[in-house]
Amino acid sequence: MAKKLKILVACANGAGTSLMMKMSVEKAAGELQLPVEKIHHCAMAEGKSSAGQYDIAFVPLNFVDMFKSAGEAGTVIIGLRNVLSADEVKEKLLQTDFVAK
Repeated sequence: MAKKLKILVACANGAGTSLMMKMSVEKAAGELQLPVEKIHHCAMAEGKSSAGQYDIAFVPLNFVDMFKSAGEAGTVIIGLRNVLSADEVKEKLLQTDFVAK
């Protein structure tokens, strides 16, 4: 069985927007039938310090550089233009190795 993914979703304050991002990620992951263990949403500061513990981290496009060290440690960092778009999340997930081709 495929590894269950741990996904992080971070936005500026970790409140409303990240919760809506989380719902977009849940929808896209469900449509792609990805095995997800958990999706955690939080503020950027927490996300930056804990991203290395996740397989994938979704962040607004303009914050991607803040997650460089997690990316170097093996976390797939995905920047989103429209953080509320499940279609964009799905499109970006399809570009990863986590989705069977």
